[in-house]
Amino acid sequence: MPPAPAVTVEPVRFQDVVEFDEFPARLDSKETVEIRPRVSGYLSEVRFEAGELVKKGDLLFVIDPRPKQAVLDRADAEVQRARVRMENATREAKRAEVLFETKSISNEEADQRRWARTDAEAALKAAEAQRETARLDLEYCRVRSPIDGRVGRPLVTVGNNVSGVDGFTTLLATVVSVDPMLAYGDIDEATLLKFRGLLRAGALETNQQGKVIVEMGLGNESGFPHRGYVESIDNRLDAGTGSILVRTLFPNPDGLLLPGLFARVRVPGSPRQPAILIGEEAIGTDQNQRFVLTVTSSNTVAYRPVKLGTTIAGKRVVREGLKEGDPVVVNGLIRVRPGMTVNPVAATPPTNAR
Repeated sequence: MPPAPAVTVEPVRFQDVVEFDEFPARLDSKETVEIRPRVSGYLSEVRFEAGELVKKGDLLFVIDPRPKQAVLDRADAEVQRARVRMENATREAKRAEVLFETKSISNEEADQRRWARTDAEAALKAAEAQRETARLDLEYCRVRSPIDGRVGRPLVTVGNNVSGVDGFTTLLATVVSVDPMLAYGDIDEATLLKFRGLLRAGALETNQQGKVIVEMGLGNESGFPHRGYVESIDNRLDAGTGSILVRTLFPNPDGLLLPGLFARVRVPGSPRQPAILIGEEAIGTDQNQRFVLTVTSSNTVAYRPVKLGTTIAGKRVVREGLKEGDPVVVNGLIRVRPGMTVNPVAATPPTNAR
């Protein structure tokens, strides 16, 4: 008789794991701002390079300020003129009070002087408002970034006239926030109901703010190296697709994540619980049935149909069909059949590459 074929076996063990539900997502900035002027004029300077990181308040564009400065100077002169008129009207009104008490002027003339003082006060306030408007227009000649983020290319170059008229403003550039980054994706109704049930039961891992922790991986990354949290879930299920929009948030301090990238996001679909994990190389397919081969105490091969769950760290969760300690054939599966006698060899644990 030929010798019994050697097969590699490994006893299965329970491990504390969390099962996840995975869905595709697209990254987007938390804040996106169109840079538009608030005054019209001649564009005299561009103060940034396309694609650079900017801080809130950084100067991006300069519109020729000289016309606005002239308007401000004139408004300041109008304020001074109105103040002199008000001071003069105030003195006349006080003098009228004294004269009226001595019956030197009529009641009508005293009222006219009091009204003149009120009119002068209103004129001063109007002049000050005009000056404040002119000051703001001068300030708006220096267009600054309203947020921290990455600025795009300038869409208007120096020498062009730009419009600040409401409804007809000129688009100068765009700024998008970089850190943190959002990921938008859809989950189905069953996943939503399971997630909400686990959340109500307090069975999901959360961060210090009480947000449910999720993981994400980009198209060129293996696994899910980025950790974030569920920022929000939409308020209505789409009846046409049976799905709902989920918005997750991920820190991006190094700027690796960019708006528009596709990603894989996974949300926890179970509490942390013990489960049996086996590698894909130990799983066989018999029509529509998944199975594994185990070795009995008499060194014969036994057929075990199994019910599999999700993939965790490159291995599959076994929901039914195995118990802890069962020796599963992990190498040599195609050389043996159920009922054969084999020579089991214990699997050697992997060593860390240096």
